[in-house]
This record gives sequence, structure tokens and C-alpha cells, in this order.
Amino acid sequence: MKPNLSAFIAFLLPLFSFSQEKAEMGLDERINAWFEPITAVWEGIVFWQVPGTGIPLVVIILVLGAVFFTLYFGFVNIRRFPLAINVVRGKYDSVESPEGHGVEKAEVNIVDGDLPDTIRDESKQGEVSHFQALATAVSGTVGLGNIAGVALAIAIGGPGATFWMIVCGLLSMSTKFVECTLGVKYRDVDENGTVYGGPMYYLSRGLKERGFTGLGKVLAVVFSVLCVGASFGGGNAVQSNQAAEQLSAMMGLEGGSSGFFIGVVLAIVVGIVIIGGIKRIASVTEKIVPFMAVIYALACLAVIFANFSYIDDAFVLIFKGAFTPEAGLGGLFGVLIVGFRRAVFSNEAGAGSAAIAHSAVKTKYPASEGIVALLEPFIDTVVICTMTALVIIFYNSGGVFEYGGDGAGNVIVDGASLGGVTLTSLAFESVLPWFPYVLTLAVVLFAVSTMISWSYYGLQSWKYLFGRSKTADLTYKLLFVIFVVIGASASMGAVFAFSDAMILALVFPNMLGLLFLFPKVREEMTKYLDAIKAMKK
Repeated sequence: MKPNLSAFIAFLLPLFSFSQEKAEMGLDERINAWFEPITAVWEGIVFWQVPGTGIPLVVIILVLGAVFFTLYFGFVNIRRFPLAINVVRGKYDSVESPEGHGVEKAEVNIVDGDLPDTIRDESKQGEVSHFQALATAVSGTVGLGNIAGVALAIAIGGPGATFWMIVCGLLSMSTKFVECTLGVKYRDVDENGTVYGGPMYYLSRGLKERGFTGLGKVLAVVFSVLCVGASFGGGNAVQSNQAAEQLSAMMGLEGGSSGFFIGVVLAIVVGIVIIGGIKRIASVTEKIVPFMAVIYALACLAVIFANFSYIDDAFVLIFKGAFTPEAGLGGLFGVLIVGFRRAVFSNEAGAGSAAIAHSAVKTKYPASEGIVALLEPFIDTVVICTMTALVIIFYNSGGVFEYGGDGAGNVIVDGASLGGVTLTSLAFESVLPWFPYVLTLAVVLFAVSTMISWSYYGLQSWKYLFGRSKTADLTYKLLFVIFVVIGASASMGAVFAFSDAMILALVFPNMLGLLFLFPKVREEMTKYLDAIKAMKK
């Protein structure tokens, strides 16, 4: 099965057709005019609301699934939290077999929101200290979902959206435990020792094992198609969009074709890495990004401590806003949905993408990686996203803007429509005047590193669909680079709407598979806990 390039070229042709009306539009406006209708249709499908409730079906599935896993596994997100810390510390490394599953070397690929050192190579037992693990956790989870996504949530849903982000983060810990355990259990290892894993493998293999071969194949294909789309959206377009917005703001470039040309530059950089295979740039990025993440976290703490006397008032706003949101924000369910959308976009629990990364771990017990993975939503959403939210709430303590915004994810500040990373930048600037320059560098680095990482996830899904040939490989990478430019040119509202819809669409096939396979997770959990008990004797 070969990629249909002619169909995709026909899909892009409207971008390059000319008319008098389009001649008067800048490149950014033309791309956005083409992109917004597509986004609107797809968003309407994914966020279909259950009649009489006003709540999207995908949110109901996500919440009920997370609650079920939390209860079924005995509040694994809370009870096993200390165990997760100890596993990351290397306390139970002696339980692991050096041979693992016969994988001599597993190449780890990291996506925004995942902890690099939780995807552990067991051949390096005891190498990760308690401090290193926690430091890596803080640095590895900071990305544009935490910077721009939280600003979008606060702009639309007010402070109350923060409460629901936290709730979603806590519940998501259980879901991530389940999907990452299954990711390791059902992964595929080729003759060269290369690991292929993720929902497409546990959906096809796991459901076949349960006697649902046809359903498993269908769900695996559906997931793969949606994951390719998610890589173009959340893992690509959002990143280039927010990087272009921040660069445009810092350089005083507005309107016209600035986003397009910034997108072209970003596309060239990303293309050099993923198409040309130059690993040195990627390795440099991997070293710089954790450093920038630590700087970002410290800046958040600086703003929080500068407003220390207002912390209690901020949390009162968060709690009150969660249950009695201000007029115009869509009511209780409206602010809840905004909070959950942003949290899932940030930590990806329930979407299954993290399982692709964790499948590469070298371990004998799949549950060991599932246990460690549950730390990610806590650090990413409960801690880092809350810190960003507090920074923005502090900034607005004097009524700089009205919550609810303009309906497109922006708020009005001094007559200008601002949102996403630009709003976050202003919030930091109010306390740290020099920080927007550092934030600009951080945003670009986060964006590029995330795009490079997500290209791997999309590529794995693409290869599952079209085979592991060089033609399939190159085709995907060229399409990925095109979406870098589209994302930088389109409006923030359209890009986030498309990306939310693509990532949350993954919930449908993934959660259905998890509901069939969760008993296998209990079996793996029992094996791992028994091994730990035996070690202690």
C-alpha cells in the first residue's frame, strides 16, 4: 500500500490558486482561509456533544475511563506514587533482567511531556540518582503545551480551568499507567533489535489474543491514521505556530507573510534533521532543551514568590471559578471541558502517544515502566501547568484583561488581541522584564525539539500503515515539513482547534482497546510486585 501523493497535492492546490480576492491577501491569510474550514469540520466531528448534556463524547470517554482505571487499580495514581519514585531512583533495578525481552539496545525517542530518564535502559542499572530523576522530570516535561496551552485555557475558561486541569492530571496518571504497561507488553522487535511499539501494536496483538482479531486490526489502523494527523497538528503545527507568534512579536513583525517565512526557516531546520538525518543538531537540542526547561521552571517560581501574598487569593479564584465560572465562559461544563482539553493536550494520557516512546524500554516487567510513566501527568499537568496558570492569574490580578476573551482563544490587552505564548510572555515580563527574550529562545527550542520528536511518532504510525520502505519514509517527512509552514501561517485558534481534535481523536480507538485489555495490566502489575517482594526477602 503506497501513499497517495496525487490526492494530497490536489488537497493543497487551493493554496496556490489565484483570484483577485486572494491576490489582495497575504500568504498567512491565504493559508489560514484554506485551513480554518477544514479545522471547523474536523473539530465538529471529534467534539460531537451528547444531546442534552453539552459535553463532548470524547471528554466523557476520557473521564469515565480514567475514573474506572483509578478505582479498578486501587488508586494506583496515589498508592503507587512512592513506588514510582523508587523505581526511577533505581531502588529496584536488581529485579530487572539485564536481557529484558531480548532487546540488547533500545533507542529511546522522547516527545514533549515525557520524562527521558523514565524510559530506562536497564543495562545502566543504578545510574539514575534520586536528584537526577527529579531534575529530569522537571526539565523533560516543560514544553509549549505548558506555556501556550495553559494561557489558552485561562484566556477562555478563566482561573477555574486550572482546577479541572489538575483533576484531569491526577486521573490521567492511572490511564498512562495502563497504556504504557501495554505498550511494553505487546511491542515488536525486528531482527536488528529495533523496537516498534505503541497502541497500534497492543490494539492489534492484544485484541487478537482476546479473540477480537478483526476489531484489533481496525482499531490499529484507525489509531495510526489519527496519530499521523496528530503529528501534523499538536506535534507540529502548534509548535511552529507559537514559535512564529513569539518571534513575530519580539521582532515587531505583524500580518502579511511573516508567519509563512518564519515557518519556512523552521521547516528547513526540521527538514535537515529528519530528512537529512543529521543527528548532531538533534543531540545539541536535547542538551539545551532541559537547561531551558529548568530556566522556565525557575522563572515561574520567581514570579510566584514575587506574588507570594496573593497565592491564597489565586487559589480561591481557581476553586471558585471551577464551580461558579464567570458569565460568558460557558458554565460549569464549559470550563471543565476547556481544562480537560488543555490537560490532555499537554500530558497526552488517554491518547496513547506516550506508549510509543515507553515501548522502547529495556525491561523484563512491563508494569515497571507503567508505574514510572504515571509520574508524567503529575509533573507535567499538576505541577508545571499550575505554575504557568498562577503566573497568568497573578498578571491579571489588577484586571489587565477580561477572562473569556474574544472567542478565538485571545484576550484584549491595551486594545490588542493577545493569546497563547504571547500572553504568557507578558505575564513574565511584568515581574522579569528581561525574560521574554529568554522565553523566545526557549519556545523556539521547545518547538523544534518537539517537532523532531513527534516526527518519530507519526513516522512509526505511517510505517505501520504503508510499510517500512524508504519511499514511505521520505513521503511522510516531506508532508511533515509542509505542515511546519502551514502551522506557522495559520491563526492560533484554528491551529489549536485542529490539534486538539487530532490528539483527542486518538482517545476513541485507544480507550476502547484499553477497556478490553486492562485485565492484562493487572496480571503484569502482580508479577512485578511479586518480584519486588521476593527481592526484599
